[in-house]
Amino acid sequence: MRSVEITARSVEEAINEGLEKLGATREDVEITVLEEGSKGLFGILGSKQAKVRLELAVNAKFKSQVAKNYLQELLRLMNVDADIHVEVNDEENVRLALYGENLGLLIGRRGQTLDALQYLVSTVANREGGKWVRIIMDVEGYRSRRENTLKTLAQRLAARAVDSGRRVVLDPMTPLERRIIHTELSSNPDVETHSEGREPFRRVIIVPKK
Repeated sequence: MRSVEITARSVEEAINEGLEKLGATREDVEITVLEEGSKGLFGILGSKQAKVRLELAVNAKFKSQVAKNYLQELLRLMNVDADIHVEVNDEENVRLALYGENLGLLIGRRGQTLDALQYLVSTVANREGGKWVRIIMDVEGYRSRRENTLKTLAQRLAARAVDSGRRVVLDPMTPLERRIIHTELSSNPDVETHSEGREPFRRVIIVPKK
């Protein structure tokens, strides 16, 4: 349910009833007063009820619910049982963290399945309109572990590039993983990085500075 129209004795009463039906707060909706309503003569004769329309705002919180609902349906079709924890941070990025048993299927080789699922969920949620929201999916903390691994790898290969005086070519990575490498080495005064190749074979190159 995206919106409701409520008729009640007053605008405030109609708003409160609409919020209850939508399971939302005032910050989550856009309110349009269709009819102000009036008490009429002696509060009885000619009285007219108020009418309002409440529509859920397409913000990060709304999109997080759309993402969660879609992901739940995907998991059902895959016969995967997992708990989904939803978090919307101050920057209005959405994080969907999955927990359960035997969820390796959702990660895939080097996180390829997880990236594909994240892309699908993000596409469906952002199709609702409004400001584009970044949606990140994680399974049992895989993203954070992978990020730490890539940061360690970046520093080790940067040292190799400096010692050998030759550029180092990494294995193909996803855009997100390449970004981690670039960011990790951006403050290293001895090397510079760039990417070469076409997706899905695009890879990071670490070059020692002269």
